[in-house]
Amino acid sequence: MFKRLRYDINAIKKRDPAARNSFEVFMLYSGLHAIIWYRISHWFYRHKLFYMARWFSQSGRFWTGIEIHPGAEIGKGLFIDHGSGVVIGETTIIGDDCTIYQGVTLGGTGKDKGKRHPTLGNRVMVGSGAKILGPFKVGDGARIAANAVVLEEIPPNATAVGAPARIVKIDGMRVCPEMDQVHIPDPVSQELCKLSIKLEKLQAELKELKERKPE
Repeated sequence: MFKRLRYDINAIKKRDPAARNSFEVFMLYSGLHAIIWYRISHWFYRHKLFYMARWFSQSGRFWTGIEIHPGAEIGKGLFIDHGSGVVIGETTIIGDDCTIYQGVTLGGTGKDKGKRHPTLGNRVMVGSGAKILGPFKVGDGARIAANAVVLEEIPPNATAVGAPARIVKIDGMRVCPEMDQVHIPDPVSQELCKLSIKLEKLQAELKELKERKPE
């Protein structure tokens, strides 16, 4: 337990330039406090003491503003920066050395039982306000931009932006639009857009005809 805590503190010091020393991180960082509350609640959850697990997790939410379900599985070195408004669902799995900023939701879709929350690989960065919804994997080293809405699997070392999120980089190289087999234009949406333009044009012509005075 203490080795894991020491690792978590060192991970924060490496990734946060504002962290001056271990004592300050331990005493003042709400993200670390949320992880400590989570570790306790998860222990009770694994031993099927569900009431106590939820009591500790809700206490952690009250004191830190970060909600982590005790059933989630979190690796070492998670850095929750600022942290307010972060929500991590029951079947979420988070690998080692990940970074999550404020307002992030790792949530599920629907009310199905079983695995319904995302799996984050190692060294994943999730920007502030991003939403990752569903039981798919975000690959090792992936980066999710602020306010992105991720609804499908993200490959390793990819950068995803937008709502819904689209992949713009893999291994630091921009994705060629012609080679993107997933985020292709929606033909129905394109046709509706064309019809809308034609309708506006016809309405303008009709208005012009009505305004003409008879000779």
